[in-house]
Amino acid sequence: MKEKHEPSVSKYGVVPASKIIGETVVNRQNENVGQIDEIVIDAKRNRIAYAVLSFGGFLGMGSKLFAMPWEALEFSPTENKLILNVDKDRLKNAPGFEKADKWPDFSDTAWGDCIYKYYNFTPPWSA
Repeated sequence: MKEKHEPSVSKYGVVPASKIIGETVVNRQNENVGQIDEIVIDAKRNRIAYAVLSFGGFLGMGSKLFAMPWEALEFSPTENKLILNVDKDRLKNAPGFEKADKWPDFSDTAWGDCIYKYYNFTPPWSA
């Protein structure tokens, strides 16, 4: 019998990206705010730039996508989910885009400044 390989964030601090995509995201009130749709890598800086959250809609239809700084998320220490410190109303008003539309230029630092500011983080290119 093949052993199921599960990420061990608490033990090793690493997890495969394939285990994060599709993962449930909750806020501090433990309300489901969506799931991770994509992870965007900053190849020049060798880091994760953004997590793209899918929020709203029904059965994937009409859901809006939100890019957010990777630092805005943390792993739950007890469950397989991520925690985002943003309430649902703030997320509903966040800058977002539709999955079928043209996605933002993630390398555009002016756009990135707005995203990082919305979530109260300092962009890595400003530090």
